[in-house]
Amino acid sequence: MSRLAVAVAFLLSICAFAQTAQPISSDPLAISLAQKSLAVVTGGTPISDVTLNANVISIFGSDNETGTGTFSAKGTSESRVDLNLGGGTRSDVRNMANGTPGGAWEKDGGTSTAYAQHNCWADAAWFLPALSSLTQTANPNFVFKYIGQEQHRGVNTQHVRVFQAAPQGLQTLSTMEFYLDPISSLPLNISFNLHADNDMNRNIPVEINFANYQTVNGIQVPSHFQRMFNGQVVLDVTVTSAVFNTGLPDTLFALQ
Repeated sequence: MSRLAVAVAFLLSICAFAQTAQPISSDPLAISLAQKSLAVVTGGTPISDVTLNANVISIFGSDNETGTGTFSAKGTSESRVDLNLGGGTRSDVRNMANGTPGGAWEKDGGTSTAYAQHNCWADAAWFLPALSSLTQTANPNFVFKYIGQEQHRGVNTQHVRVFQAAPQGLQTLSTMEFYLDPISSLPLNISFNLHADNDMNRNIPVEINFANYQTVNGIQVPSHFQRMFNGQVVLDVTVTSAVFNTGLPDTLFALQ
């Protein structure tokens, strides 16, 4: 190979590296839509924590159980779901330790089981848009992309994608899809992927459908939401009360 060819190849490799090393930037329209949605959801009220009490239906195949649930969250990285059903209890938590997200679950007060770490990068407070990654427009580690106007579940939406660009390689694991009402700007649906415990490359779709927003102390709370897992509704929730900014302790978001 001639010296000229070697030089050209070297320059091309440097250009390719420079292109791959460039930080991913957010779309201004996506940022604007997220900020508008958050302003509508919060009414400008700062939110540090929330506790939702609800009536729930838990659905696993043909097995339906009714009961009550408490959905708590603090900031964007801590959450807890406690279900008290006819067949027993279940608790799920998400938390953050030294900048790394984690979580665990337990049933009937037994020994807790840790989540696979690759399943802890999606939003912790999946049940409340006011504490979702929509709040992270000023965080340089989060990237906002405008996907476009599209029909989702039979209605017109504005589709915004949010993911973490840092630490390296988290784009896929942290990606959240937000479907916003084009008129009210309220989030209608949030979707993301979970993964098999032993295979982070196997995607399992999860979707949260929000409806019947009610104003509580100036904050828009979806009084009805459903959690879908792999295309099937697994949890149907009707909120009976919502309280904000009560000073929930970090200890709430850990299982003993």
